[in-house]
Amino acid sequence: MDPLIADLLDGQHRALARTITKIENRSPGYRDLVSQLHAHTGDADVIGITGSPGAGKSTLVDKLAATYRDAGLTVGVIAIDPASPFTGGAVLGDRIRMASNVGDMDVFFRSMSARGTLGGLSTATTDAVKALDAFGKDKVIIETVGAGQNEVDIVRTADTVVVLVPPGSGDDVQMLKAGILEIADLFVVNKADLEGADRTVQELREMLQLRDGQVEVGGHHGFEETTVDVGEGDDSESTAPGSEDADADAHSQEPWDPPIVETVANRGEGIDDLVAAMDDHRAHLVASGQLESKARTRYAEEIRTLLREDVRELLAEEIEARGGLDERVDAVLRRETDPYTVAEELLEPLADCVAERRERRE
Repeated sequence: MDPLIADLLDGQHRALARTITKIENRSPGYRDLVSQLHAHTGDADVIGITGSPGAGKSTLVDKLAATYRDAGLTVGVIAIDPASPFTGGAVLGDRIRMASNVGDMDVFFRSMSARGTLGGLSTATTDAVKALDAFGKDKVIIETVGAGQNEVDIVRTADTVVVLVPPGSGDDVQMLKAGILEIADLFVVNKADLEGADRTVQELREMLQLRDGQVEVGGHHGFEETTVDVGEGDDSESTAPGSEDADADAHSQEPWDPPIVETVANRGEGIDDLVAAMDDHRAHLVASGQLESKARTRYAEEIRTLLREDVRELLAEEIEARGGLDERVDAVLRRETDPYTVAEELLEPLADCVAERRERRE
């Protein structure tokens, strides 16, 4: 085992920080580090906090961390910030809005860059969560950028997704209809002491009711493309992926109906209610078997993502070895060839190698 990983598993915060730095920077050997971490993961409860800018995500995360610490739990926080166009690093530094837990070694905070990903989460974020999980953090909280409709990648990392909505903002509620509604396990109307909070709560309830008898279940709403038609008697049908046992569990459990919690984060009001609602959702995932199903889906997606990254690098090396694209682009401009033919020619040697290895196995 790498000495750095050994120190991390031994509970040394400096080793945890160094490991996450190597992961975020994609330093040589970082994949070996993540591979060694994997066997020690699976115990942390991963919570995603998302929503529009100005909704109060950082303040809420700060209060959540303090509440968990009061309960004797350890916490890891990853705040995803927009990427700097110059360095690629995080530009906001949300730690300035999370002052309640300064000096508490059992709250590990890290700002990370979105690295240009539309959904706000890079592959490094997923790996950093593994580091916090292996370290032994009970709760891992991910605060996303808050870029609006693109905030859906969080479902591929978090067990519970909390969507914040500021009061009195019809545009935000309209935005939710476009995509984020499907990923929310809980809605939080933060700054509930402001005018318009009651109206926002009512609008959210109406949006949830618009789904009529069709309630999405199976992890995050819409992510696993799992639906249960809620009717009378035995007419319910499930299309849940996975084993027959998982399907049976989905039938035996009531579908999850996302609650709406009102909070005033800067005063700590409603935080206990939010924690209770998230605990209920966690219990629902465990009882229904969806927690394991979600993990299977998450790992499958992670493998696909890594494959895409590796294949992209492999193709870049092959293109460079063949002299780059300039001459081929010129040929396309002269109408001597076309982009499809160029792509096929560049992929041909890789495809031949794959076919040859497949034949050998057969």
